[in-house]
Amino acid sequence: MSELFDEVDEEVRREQLKKLWDKYSIYFIALMVLVVAAVGGWRGYQYLEAQKAAEAGAAFEKAVELSEQGKHAEAETAFTELATKAPFGYRTLARLRAAAEAASRDPKAAAKMYDDIAADRGVGGEWQDMARIRAAGLLVDSASYADIQQRLEASATPKSTFRHTAREMLALSAWRNNDMTAARKWLDAIAEDGETPPGLRSRAEALAALLPPVAKS
Repeated sequence: MSELFDEVDEEVRREQLKKLWDKYSIYFIALMVLVVAAVGGWRGYQYLEAQKAAEAGAAFEKAVELSEQGKHAEAETAFTELATKAPFGYRTLARLRAAAEAASRDPKAAAKMYDDIAADRGVGGEWQDMARIRAAGLLVDSASYADIQQRLEASATPKSTFRHTAREMLALSAWRNNDMTAARKWLDAIAEDGETPPGLRSRAEALAALLPPVAKS
């Protein structure tokens, strides 16, 4: 008798499942189609992005070759074009390289290009700092100390990645502009930082030797 009841229960369950399938199967099928389409779309997107990255990488290498061959104008054009259409990672690198190529023909124009990168928050803090350093490097021989200080003081703080280079440029700019107090301040910062690279430390010591002695109070 119990087997009979089991068979009846099984039949009832099958009937209920059939009704549910008849009622909701269209939604289930639609969901599966959407899942398959989404997965296919994502795979297609990944493929296209990988292809774009590969093409950008090849174009970047060709631009580098032009630079190494001394064809700076052509290299600048190639890097500038990459900066407008390459994937994000290559875009920032291309902007930096375009500015570097421009420096050989017009340092002030190149500094402006670096300034534009430094002002672009979308590129990230370290890239911005690097752009500030490079712009200041092009202007340190001609700009006022106040200008270089405005550009680099934030990059010379203890936790900044490029603090060593920023401090050296600030000291050099102050010395060139006859601000010995500021020069000594940055040279002291270089000397007191235990992580200052040896080469930079030696240059700072040589510059410090050129400063007039501190007046005794």
